[in-house]
Amino acid sequence: VQLQASGGGLVQAGASLRLSCAASGRTIDTYDMAWFRQAPGKEREFVAAAPWDGGSINSAESMKARFIPSRDNAKNTMYLQMNSLSPEDTAVYYCAAAPRGGSYFYRSTTKYEYWGQGTQVTVSS
Repeated sequence: VQLQASGGGLVQAGASLRLSCAASGRTIDTYDMAWFRQAPGKEREFVAAAPWDGGSINSAESMKARFIPSRDNAKNTMYLQMNSLSPEDTAVYYCAAAPRGGSYFYRSTTKYEYWGQGTQVTVSS
């Protein structure tokens, strides 16, 4: 499956953005989907996941209430609604996919076999 992330940009603190991850090659209805981010000089960090069977898994408290994952299997697309952005959220955001039935460690990069190219989100103060 090929993944294409989009929707990033430069925004001011307090703004909202919605990222999209469009999949091709396979339908995502049997894939666990997730978002990660990586800031300069830091390791890739789990943001949120949308498991194949529904629901969502969120990351640390600092993002839990602000970042909301969702998926539209009919459009073969996953989304990340990001609210109340702060400069600390500046990073490249990546989407990832893993076939269902694999590891339950949704927060680990090793679970995911497929990665998008990333979309830059920059938040100014």
